Formats: sequence, structure tokens, C-alpha cells
Amino acid sequence: MKVLKFGSSALASAKQFKEVATLISKTEGKKIVVLSAMDGTTEELIEIADYLYKKNPDGAKELISALEQKYTQLVEELFGSDNKKQAIKKEITAKFDAIRDYSKDIFTLFEEKRIVAQGAQLCSYLMGEYLASQKINSTNIAALSFMKIDKNEEPDVNYIKEELNNLLEKNAKSDIYITEGAICQNAYNEVDHLGLGGNDYTAALIGSAIQAEEIEFWSDSVGIYNNNPNIVPSAKPVERLSFDEAAELSYFLTRIIHPTCILPAKLANVPVRLRNINQKEIKGTLISTSFDAGKIEAVASKDGITAILIKSSRMLFAHGFLRRIFEVFESYKTPIDMITTSEIGVSITIDNNKHLDEILDDLKKFGTVTTHKDMTIVSVIGDLPENNIGFQANILSALKALPIRMISYGGSAHNISFLIRTKDKAEALKALDKQLF
Repeated sequence: MKVLKFGSSALASAKQFKEVATLISKTEGKKIVVLSAMDGTTEELIEIADYLYKKNPDGAKELISALEQKYTQLVEELFGSDNKKQAIKKEITAKFDAIRDYSKDIFTLFEEKRIVAQGAQLCSYLMGEYLASQKINSTNIAALSFMKIDKNEEPDVNYIKEELNNLLEKNAKSDIYITEGAICQNAYNEVDHLGLGGNDYTAALIGSAIQAEEIEFWSDSVGIYNNNPNIVPSAKPVERLSFDEAAELSYFLTRIIHPTCILPAKLANVPVRLRNINQKEIKGTLISTSFDAGKIEAVASKDGITAILIKSSRMLFAHGFLRRIFEVFESYKTPIDMITTSEIGVSITIDNNKHLDEILDDLKKFGTVTTHKDMTIVSVIGDLPENNIGFQANILSALKALPIRMISYGGSAHNISFLIRTKDKAEALKALDKQLF
């Protein structure tokens, strides 16, 4: 059995909706289909919830009516039979009336999550109805009936596996199972959300629970290339990656694949394939346990980086110094991306400047602090073992004409990273492409 996940960008119109339905029906064998909300719906539902939270029911109702009209028009374009249209429109109206009813009660975060969940639920409902209208055998299984997180907001994998497999067994005659991405129940049986990358995470958790043949992520993205195609026109698609290589790349390609979703598939040894809805003939990038030994797979970059240097003679022979530095970043919930140290200094990079001023203020207790903004991390990713002699020199040779602020290597056998000025990024990517590929 396969798991097919479709992102919102693949469900932006009635035409795309029909294309996805055709793709689902033509995929061989049994499959579970994970659907996100249709393009733009989640954002509109969040805005509706915001109006309700601010006690402006009239503003909320105006947006609800506008969104309902979009779905009414979608029904017109999807279904041919007038009787079918009317029955589905009635159900759509009931769903939006339920959202309107929230304006009558006290509004909390719990109600907001229930409202936002309607996006994926609407999409899965309409897909099930459309497949039925095309005489395609499918069954809707509600994510809220099997997808659950525990008190630590981590997936309850045993519960998910047991409940999902029970549902599949009860509906064994079906070939296609439609469910929602991202939404779940929490430990208190309330509607909740799996967080960033929730749709991918849902697909990975399902694939792991059923030991799927493969998990396919479908989007409108150009996929994973061995360099930035907007800067290096000769960049080529990456055919396959190991789970570890994909995890390294996911930091740079969060729109394509979120880091969280790699882990369940990796632990269950279920291959993941990234596919482009606009280029169905291309097999995409396969992520699995296999890899090409000693091969450099890709060059990636991330802008918006700030480097922070803390210099202090108190570091000499001192224990606990780095711990105190890290605690500053932890207190402001700001992740560190790169770190290098010397006997009297430590350089750190971050990609979130929200609390930068407070962080710098606290760091001044430990030494002299300087910052460098408008920086870019460039990473070379692949199988880079210690005994692969000469690859480091080969990479550095490509960047010999550029100033490098930091170098990070050794934390992983799949990544060597450089911090450069953002204005030098294009030159760096082109030089690395010429040298490595």
C-alpha cells in the first residue's frame, strides 16, 4: 500500500482537484491519500478565527460568507448532476453554519483549532464525493479518529498504528482511503494540530504505521535540485538521497520537505518520494536508506543569517562557559545553526532575529560581542566520509576568491557548511557547481 500526500498548492482549483482525483485513481494498488486544505483556505480560516477572537462577529461572518461562496462555486465546477450539487451544497452550508455558530460563544484557542481543521475536512469530504461521482471506490477515514498526540505533544505512535489499522480492516473492500493532513486529537481529546510540516508529518506517520511500500509527497515545487536553478541554470534534479542527506537538505528546503517528517519514515525504513504535480512524468527524488558512497549530491544555501562573535579571555581553561552562552539562546527560544570555537572566542549563527537585541545584551556579560548581518550559509551535502581524501580541498578551492566568515564540518558525515556574505552567494554557488558537478 502507498501513501499519497497532496499539498495545498496541488489543490488550488477545480481543474487541479480533478487532476489529483485522476492521479489517485490511476495509481496502482491500494493507497491512503492525505489531503491538506485547498490553497488559501487555511489562511482565510485563521483570519476568521482572529476576528472571532477579537469579538468582531460581523467581520468574521463576512469572511465566512465569502469563503462559503468559493466552495459553492467549486461544487458547481466539480459536479455535473443537479441533485448531487444540491446535496453537497447543503452539506457545505451546514459546515459553514457551524463556523458561524462560534460567534455566539466564548472564543478560545480550542475553537480556533477546530475552525482551522475545517479546511482539510472540507477538502477530504469533497474529494470523497467527487471520486464517488466518478464511480471510483473510495472511503473517507477521519484523521481525528486515529491521529493523536500525547501530553508532550508528540505523536502517540502505538495509538495511531492500532486505530488506523483497525479502520483499514473495517473498510478492507476499499482501494482508496481519503484522510486529512495536519489535524489530530491531543491527549485531552481536543482538536489539535501537528505543527509545521503537519501534512507531511501525517503522511509519514501513516506510512510508518502501515509499513507502506512508499510515501509520495506531491506539490507544485520544482523539487530537489543539486543547486539553485534560479542562479545556476545547469542545475539538475537529484534522483536519490539517503535519509540523513535529506535531513541536512531539509533545513534549506522547508517549503519542499519539513525536517520533522523525515524521522518516522526513516525509523520505519519506508522510502519517501518527492513528486511535482505539474511534471507527473518525472519520478522525482527518492529518499531511502540507500545512497551513493563518496558522492556529493547537492549545494544549498540559506539567506537571512546573522553571525554573533563572543570574545573573552575567560574562555581559557574554563568549564561551563559554552553552557552559559547556550542558555542565553535557549531562554529566548532561538535555535543556533552553526558554531565554531577557538581558545578565546565562539562564533554562532542564527536565522531568527526576533530577540536579537535582548540576546546581544545578555551575551555582553560574558565578553566582547560583535555581529555580522546579511550573511548566507552555503552547504555542500552528500556522503562525505573522513577517508574521502581531498574533497575538502576541492570544495575550498572553488571558494578561494571569496571571503569565508565561518566553516563547519565534522558534526555530520553529510554536510560541510560555509558562512559568506549574501552578496557573494551567486558567485559561490556558480563556482561550486563548476568545481563539483
